[in-house]
Amino acid sequence: MSTPTADIGLIGLAVMGENLVLNMEDHGFTVAVYNRTTSRVDEFLADRAKGKKIIGCHSIEKLVASLKSPRKIMIMVKAGAAVDAVIDQLVPHLEKGDILIDGGNTHYPDTTRRTRALKEKGLQFIGTGVSGGEEGALKGPSIMPGGDPEAWPPVKPIFQSIAAKVDDGTPCCDWVGPEGAGHYVKMVHNGIEYGDMQLICEAYHLLHSLLGFNAEALHEVFDRWNSGPLDSYLIEITRDIFGYRDPETGKPMVDLILDTAGQKGTGKWTVVSSADLGVPLTLIAEAVYARCLSALKDERVRASKILKGPADESFSGNIQQFVDDVEMALYASKIMSYAQGFALMNAMAKESGWTIDNGKVALMWRGGCIIRSAFLGKIKEAFDRTPDLDNLMLDPYFHHEIERAQNGWRRVVSVAVSRGIPVPAMSSALAYYDGYRSDRLPTNLLQAQRDYFGAHTYERIDRSRGEFFHTNWTGRGGTTASTTYNA
Repeated sequence: MSTPTADIGLIGLAVMGENLVLNMEDHGFTVAVYNRTTSRVDEFLADRAKGKKIIGCHSIEKLVASLKSPRKIMIMVKAGAAVDAVIDQLVPHLEKGDILIDGGNTHYPDTTRRTRALKEKGLQFIGTGVSGGEEGALKGPSIMPGGDPEAWPPVKPIFQSIAAKVDDGTPCCDWVGPEGAGHYVKMVHNGIEYGDMQLICEAYHLLHSLLGFNAEALHEVFDRWNSGPLDSYLIEITRDIFGYRDPETGKPMVDLILDTAGQKGTGKWTVVSSADLGVPLTLIAEAVYARCLSALKDERVRASKILKGPADESFSGNIQQFVDDVEMALYASKIMSYAQGFALMNAMAKESGWTIDNGKVALMWRGGCIIRSAFLGKIKEAFDRTPDLDNLMLDPYFHHEIERAQNGWRRVVSVAVSRGIPVPAMSSALAYYDGYRSDRLPTNLLQAQRDYFGAHTYERIDRSRGEFFHTNWTGRGGTTASTTYNA
């Protein structure tokens, strides 16, 4: 038998897998590859992998035999049952201490389950989020590994070599935490990505529908915004999208695309987790539901002929001032999105017992990933100042930035409502801000209602917290109260 020469193996030669292999090889690692459709292996070796330190394998057995010990195998297949199927194929050929890595968009409970099950077999498991799309995978993604801590040291040199780097050379990759922590952080990343994208779309809608800006004018606006506090990958690519014309018609490509959005589930998972943990994730929830609403295209077309909005939908104010206000609304709402996302990670860390370093997470997101932006450097600084920060809004820098932006933010939401332009993410972000800064909310009445119809009890402002009371509101209800619980 020949001596194993590969530093790492990878299964699944779709877009992300193929580019990660080339990235690893470019950083000096020999990679063994396998794909269920083995012709894909041959095509890869004959094309992009030609002449490189990449070993093509037509079987799981050959892949395993090609790897140095402890074997490290990265699985890049569709999340769910397909990952379990690959693991089941691999396990009989592995030895104690070998490491399996799932790099897909896996739901974090599956990673927790696999980490525990493989540990019982003497194997180590990493579930890692990988963000950056095709370009990031090839040139340097953001990598968010979690799982069995013992698996990290052997994998660390490879992952940190291929990851994106910030200006000082620090890799956008570090250990996140045990079990499903890595995939949880990636899930929240994707939720914030949903929020960012929806906010940008709302800014586009306001400038295009209300001000009548065409693609060329929008290109100029987003180019300017990308030089300010909104400097980010998503603003940059949005600028480029507005500048791209369809080769066939010469029209702006964005104007030819049907307004129905797809989604793969990570945004929904983030919202479900927030509901389970009781953490308000209102902006990201609205972003998820905005995609759902967009998918009702035929219904919306029919409704547009029946349902009417404001009689006057024109804009008569100062155009440049409004453009600046939209920038501030986008910026302030973006802060809310990240504040909610990091609050969710705090809650999950407490619930699960995981330790998630928010400053490190912000650093991992500064480069390579879809939500990368200059803004994330300020978030890292905020958590460096106050590691146990309850909410990003309470950091002095972000508190000041919200103060600076909120007048324009409020004007934009007001104009949008008065002109009938939907801005669900911007308006829910503002409602979250106003709710969070309120020392008294109307939920005292809500508790009275719950106690009236269901004897669910309430606390009083003139008594100690933790004491619960019930009122016989009708004189017919008696003194029996429901058990106090939260669900």
